[in-house]
Amino acid sequence: MRTPRLLLGAAVLATALAGSVSLAGMASAAANVPVPATIAVSGTFDGGGNRYYGTGDLGSGGQNEGQDPLFRLAAGATLTNVVLGAPAADGVHCAGSCTLRNVTWEDVGEDAATFRGTGATVLVDGGSAAQAADKVFQDNRGSGGSVTIRNFTVNDFGKLYRSCGNCSTQAARSVTLQNITASDGDVLVGININYGDTARLSGLNVGSIGICDLYNGNNSGDEPVKVGEGPNNTNCIVS
Repeated sequence: MRTPRLLLGAAVLATALAGSVSLAGMASAAANVPVPATIAVSGTFDGGGNRYYGTGDLGSGGQNEGQDPLFRLAAGATLTNVVLGAPAADGVHCAGSCTLRNVTWEDVGEDAATFRGTGATVLVDGGSAAQAADKVFQDNRGSGGSVTIRNFTVNDFGKLYRSCGNCSTQAARSVTLQNITASDGDVLVGININYGDTARLSGLNVGSIGICDLYNGNNSGDEPVKVGEGPNNTNCIVS
């Protein structure tokens, strides 16, 4: 591994050491970039193929809940051409609608990305993820909006997508998966049928990996109860 280099400039680095960094529209030659504090993104952040990895408080590499992300996207932001190396902390957080284009997670931390916001529309287009002990994409959104994951490759994972099973605020969530290639995983999708979640899947190259796990979710924080699996033509639909 090359010696890590931070190509954000001395002034930005000083700010990063003190707290979050706001960046938009920045690109640079491929490099290894240490991230000591969450990078806050508004507008478009083009990583130019750089590998970003956590250090300091973001460098534990554990599965503990409540970790900070490497990138925090404001509503409407786009993250593109970024590689998240190890450790990746809690990956990417989207405060509302966001686009993740050609983002690669080499070794997923707690989660690769977490989605929040009411009426939020999320697009994950291209990219890949590997070594996700539990979930890749965690959907904690409120009502409205949708998640689309397309042209994505995933390996060595628990679930590719999980609609939150025990968030304090619950809602019907919808996800669309298109052109997914998966290997060495448990199941593509976990959804809450008692809240009316829907998953529509097409263009799958996943071998014997499960398609959907169906749950009764709750808003009490209790562990959700699995009540079924597989396509049912109502909540989990494969074409």
